[in-house]
Amino acid sequence: MQRIANLLVLKDNQVLLLKKPRRGWYVAPGGKMDAGESIYEAAFREFIEETGTEPVNPHLKGAYTMIITDETGEVELDEWMLYTFVAHDLVGVPFETTAEGILEWHPVESLKTLPMAEGDRTNLLFAASQLGMQYGTFFYTQAFKLLREEIQNSVEGDCQ
Repeated sequence: MQRIANLLVLKDNQVLLLKKPRRGWYVAPGGKMDAGESIYEAAFREFIEETGTEPVNPHLKGAYTMIITDETGEVELDEWMLYTFVAHDLVGVPFETTAEGILEWHPVESLKTLPMAEGDRTNLLFAASQLGMQYGTFFYTQAFKLLREEIQNSVEGDCQ
């Protein structure tokens, strides 16, 4: 199972996103975890590699399972885990372009409309605007059409 960690920096009501050249979709900087690496270490390392900056005090906002199925949604073809972190500042000036794509600052509101995988939209909007943690499973076709999502949220201290 592949494991991926990404990190969204939210600063002055703006988010730093990476525009990937293949589909023109936006993502939070991140990538595959190395063997033996913690999710925190992976998110931190990938962010530095992709932006040339260092996130300040990142923390985990979401843990997700991504399921790739055939077009019917019945046959599972692949599965991976995604861990999304958020930080509210960074040290340094981000690269403009990298081998991974183009880095751009966007208003938080643009997360609702920028081209991206719909599961990313769900988890990045949560990371940028909600308290607590989010957990979920996203079911996609091989062409990354979202078939369905199952989402749970929790807030520490919310025990009524």
